[in-house]
Amino acid sequence: MKDSEFELLKESLKQAGEIKSGTRKPSRKRTLKSPQVKKIRKGLGVTQTQFASLIGVSVRTLQNWEQERREPEGPAKALLTVAEKNPKAVAEALGL
Repeated sequence: MKDSEFELLKESLKQAGEIKSGTRKPSRKRTLKSPQVKKIRKGLGVTQTQFASLIGVSVRTLQNWEQERREPEGPAKALLTVAEKNPKAVAEALGL
């Protein structure tokens, strides 16, 4: 690695630390809209129990998402977003 590349990397890490601590604002932020969980599940033709089991969450968590009392986060939100945009691919991947 060249010295100039290493210096850029060090500066990036410093900036990341500042963003995490709140002393610096990120230059951009990506947010996913909340997927319509109930519509996704019904589109796949499975029950709440089946869907919760397939995606690895409790039925209660799924119910909270469907009733919009809570919002999916992290990998679950990403998976549901993919399922919303391409349910056929998710159904195939999950063996439905």
